[in-house]
Amino acid sequence: QVQLVESGGGLVQSGGSLRLSCTASGTSLDYYSIGWFRQAPGKQREGVSCISISNSTTYYVDSVKGRFTIFRDNGQNTVYLQMDSLKPADPAIYYCATDITFLCGSKGYTATRLDSWGQGTQVTVSS
Repeated sequence: QVQLVESGGGLVQSGGSLRLSCTASGTSLDYYSIGWFRQAPGKQREGVSCISISNSTTYYVDSVKGRFTIFRDNGQNTVYLQMDSLKPADPAIYYCATDITFLCGSKGYTATRLDSWGQGTQVTVSS
C-alpha cells in the first residue's frame, strides 16, 4: 500500500478557491495514476478527478469540469487538486487514492481494487 496524506481543505466562500494536496511518503507517485474522490454526508462516495501516470490524461466528473484542475509535481511527490469557483454543492471530505491497478482515462477510471487512501481533508463552502 501507498501511504497518502491530504491537506489543504478548509472553509471558503462560494466562488472561492482551494488547492488540495496529496503527498506520499516512502513511495514515488510517479508510477501511479492518482484519483481524487469526495463524500458528502448521506451521499455515496464520488470520483471527482484523476490523472494518469504519464500526466497525459486527466478526467473530471461533469459537475467539476472547468472549475477543478488536477496536476502533479513529481519533484514534490505530490498531486494537487486546484478547486476554483467553489459552489455550495462541493462541500465534502475529499480523499486521494491509488493502487497499482488504478488506471485513469479521459472518460473515467478503472481499478481492480483501490487499497491506498488518505485520511481525507474537509472542504466547506459558505454561501
